Amino acid sequence: MPGFDIKTTRQGLEFGRRHGLRTTVGVHPHYASTVDDAMWAEVRELAALDDIVGIGETGLDYDRGFSPREDQLANLERHIALAYETGESLTLHCRSKPGMRDAQDDLVCLLREGGAGSPQWLDRFGDRPPGVLHSFSGPVDYAEAALELGFFIAFGGLVFRRGEEASADVARLTPLDRILTETDSPFLKPRKVKGSRNEPKNVAVTANWLLDLRGDDAAVFGQALVDNFDRFVGASRWSG
Repeated sequence: MPGFDIKTTRQGLEFGRRHGLRTTVGVHPHYASTVDDAMWAEVRELAALDDIVGIGETGLDYDRGFSPREDQLANLERHIALAYETGESLTLHCRSKPGMRDAQDDLVCLLREGGAGSPQWLDRFGDRPPGVLHSFSGPVDYAEAALELGFFIAFGGLVFRRGEEASADVARLTPLDRILTETDSPFLKPRKVKGSRNEPKNVAVTANWLLDLRGDDAAVFGQALVDNFDRFVGASRWSG
């Protein structure tokens, strides 16, 4: 349950405590221009809670551009530093306008400048990845750069949209121990799925798409998704 601002993070914490779930804390790029010192102090305070298993959803969105780019870049820089400080994995949103890749290029640049992929980051995160490219969108070499930095790649309903054809190539090249699937419900409903809202059950649609592309054994693939998720959230520290 990723948060995308303070309000949704607190709602996620309340819901999770009722149902035995965890959440993340962060500010989505759409809201980057609203972040002041007081809000960031609250993000840092929440990030220290045991209920928090990740930093985000954050990133860059040059497609809709609800916040100025300079605010998005500053917001992302702070989240990258907080992820390293806390040892909690990043959940990264990244969108460019159709046919463009400037958001993806800027995101990789900021990750590298923040130290991602360095020996210090590897020591800090251990078996956990430093982050995931949430609902993947972008060119193949962008995915390759993220994989080199140790990141996971998650695929959702966005892969079925026109203009996202590169996602199929990325799905084939992503190692089995670095892949996740998601719904991003209530958004990004896969094609031909009935109803106006996306639902968690539709994760099976994307999972089957991945299986058809990759040719993995279904049981092995399914177990890998479970194991990858557990690694991503650091489940070993709070399971049992």
